[in-house]
This record gives sequence, structure tokens and C-alpha cells, in this order.
Amino acid sequence: MLVMKFGGSSVGSAERIRNVCSIVRSRLAESPVVVVSALQGITDSLIDAAKKAAKGNGYEKVFQKIVDTHQAALQELGLSRELVEPLLKELQKKMEIIVKLRQTNVELMDEVQSFGERMSARIVAGELSRQGVPSKAFDAFEIGMVTNPNYGEAEPLPDTEEKINESLKKIKVVPVITGFIGKDSAGHITTLGRGGSDYTAAIIGASVGAKAIEIWTDVNGVMTTDPKIVPEAKTIETLSFEEASELAYFGAKVLHPKTILPAVQKNIPVRVLNSFEPQDRGTTITKRGELTRKVVKAIACKKHVIIISVSSTRMLAAHGFLSRLFAVFEEYRKSVDMLATSEVSVSLTVDDMDDVDNIEKDLKSIAEIEVKKNKSIVCVVGDGMKSTPGIGARVFSVMGKHKINVEMISQGASEINISFVVDDKDGENAVKALHKEFFG
Repeated sequence: MLVMKFGGSSVGSAERIRNVCSIVRSRLAESPVVVVSALQGITDSLIDAAKKAAKGNGYEKVFQKIVDTHQAALQELGLSRELVEPLLKELQKKMEIIVKLRQTNVELMDEVQSFGERMSARIVAGELSRQGVPSKAFDAFEIGMVTNPNYGEAEPLPDTEEKINESLKKIKVVPVITGFIGKDSAGHITTLGRGGSDYTAAIIGASVGAKAIEIWTDVNGVMTTDPKIVPEAKTIETLSFEEASELAYFGAKVLHPKTILPAVQKNIPVRVLNSFEPQDRGTTITKRGELTRKVVKAIACKKHVIIISVSSTRMLAAHGFLSRLFAVFEEYRKSVDMLATSEVSVSLTVDDMDDVDNIEKDLKSIAEIEVKKNKSIVCVVGDGMKSTPGIGARVFSVMGKHKINVEMISQGASEINISFVVDDKDGENAVKALHKEFFG
């Protein structure tokens, strides 16, 4: 089997949906399993509508835009409105419930967001069938995507892969499956986090032992850096799972960070391809990658991060201090990106403002705290770095030459990345300078 995931930009209009179906048709000999995101922009509209409904009014205009977008696509494709009409009516009822409650909650928000993928799957399956490819839409939870009840960031339960494998064996048409969503054991709809359709594809690929997992997007694979920052950025033909994970975590927007894990566990290659240029080779991500003359493979940048510096003489030769420190972050379920330590201080970064004030207040009971906002993490990644001396010297020499102040440095234990923090205003200049240094 071949798992093919198509993102929102790939299914953003009737013309693009036709194109997606043509790509799938060309791969029928490989027994494709299709995973789709919501139509472009719909998830944001669903969130916006729910928030407006919670205020008691104003959601109707956004809701009508959602209706019009799907009905226009169906009309242009020559498909019946009945494909999504029941879901639109169900969504309308959810909005009315939110208006009545005058509030939302994480459970309701997950259910509201699920409608984008559910409608998209039905439209894509309908167009495939219209093009002569027997197809059927499935909500992921119908084929066994059972998760924990961690709404907004749900994780599949241990037996999910077995259930999905058994379900897909029984399906004799091309299945079009919703990305991003599942159900918990109590039957409530959950979401896997923003970008979770990639994760869905990887879970399904691991479940069936797919020959490959293809992530179809709007760029020609993983680039040496963000082409919006450096227009001459190039496609990387081959990456290791480890390199891709680092890049995904530190700002490369092609892949969801969790996508890689199920593929790594089953040693399934992941291909990142462009649905607008399907003939392009894109990027192939494998367990070992490929050592090339290019020691550095890519440069990523994660903006708007926060540095939290913790200082206390009580850390000196004391056990248990770091445990107390990270217990605070665990309490608020706040993920730490980077970490640097000395005998009496710890500096770390987090990537959003949620609960930062509360974290700062709790940490002040055990140490002196300094919070610095509006920072960027710049990450230089490459497998060859661990066996090539002098990369760090080149990186920081470039920063010095361009008078960019480095506030924090960290090198991963795998030695395939060097990460450092600069001001947001310097982030893009740092990327441009480093790209010129390593890629010309």
C-alpha cells in the first residue's frame, strides 16, 4: 500500500481537487490510501465561527462563508450538495449550542474543527468516483483511530494501529480518510493538533506497513531554508529521519513534528512532494539519510520564542533542583525547546505566551527569574556535522561578522544540529547570512 496525504493547499479549490484525483489515479497500481486535510482556510474559519458564536452573535457570516466554499467546489465539480449537506446541518446545530452556552470548551472546539476534514474527504471521494475510480470517504475514527481524551493534542491508543490495519484490509475501494481527527474511548471527537493530518498519514502508513508515506504540499519538498526568507533556497533530495525531525521541530513548515515518529519505528520512507508539480522528485526522508559533500543540510528558524532564565546559588552541588524546576513546566504542560545550563543557572526556551506569567510566578518561589520575549531560534542541521570539525566556528564567525548578538547556544546530543537564540529582528538576517555561507 501507498499512503498519500494531501494538505489544505492541495485541496483548496475544485481545480486543485481535480488535480489531486488525477495524481491518485496515476498511482492506482500501488493501492493508494488517501488522507486529506480540510479545504484551504476552512479550519481557521471554523475556529473563528466558534469564537464568534461564544460571544453570542456574529458567527453567521463566517458560517455562510464555510457553506459557500464547499458548495462552490461541489458545483464546479458537478457533484451533489448532498455530499456535505448533513454535515453542514450538524455544524449549524453545534454553533447554536455554543451560542446558547455563551462559551466553548476544548471538547466542543475539537468537534467543530473536525467538520473541515469530514467534508473535504467526502468531496475528494466523490470526485474520484466521478472520474471512474471507485472510492469512499471514511472518518478516521470509523477505521480505528482511537485516541486518548487529550483534546487538541490527542494521541492514538496502543491498539490503534492493529484496528486500522484490520479495517483497511476489508475496504475494496480507494479509501479517502480524514486527517487530523479521531475519537476517544468514550466516543467524543478529538484532534491531533494543528498539522495533525501528517500525523494521521504516518499512523496509517505504520499500521499497514506501507511502502511509503507521501506528504503532498505546495512546495518541492524540504528546502535548505524557508524560501520566503531566501528565494534561492534549494530542495534537499534526501534527509535522515533525525535531520527531518530537528528541522520540523525548529520551524521547517513542511512537516508536522510528530509525523516522523511512526515512520521511524517501522522504517518507512517519507516523501515530501508538490501537488502542483507532481513530476518533481521532492525530498525523500529515510532512516539513515545520505551523507553528501554538503555537511550542513538546512537552516531553520523558529520565531517569537521566549527565553526563561533561572538563577539560584541553591543549584550549586544540589540534587533535585532541576526536578523541581521542570515540575513547574509539567504542571502547565509547557514544552521546552532549548536548554542550556551552568552550575548556578538554567536558560530555556518556550514557544508561546500561554501561562508564561503563571510559570514565572511559580518559579520565583525557588529562584531568580528573567523572562526575555520576542526571540528567534536559529537551527543549523546536518548529519555530517558530527564528523566535521569547524562548523561551529563558521556559524558564529558569520554571526560576529554580521554583528548579530547570540544570547543562548545549544548543541543536540546527536551532534547533528547547532541551535542558538537571537532577537526576532535578527532572525531572518541570521538565516540569510548562514545560507550564503553554507550554500553560496
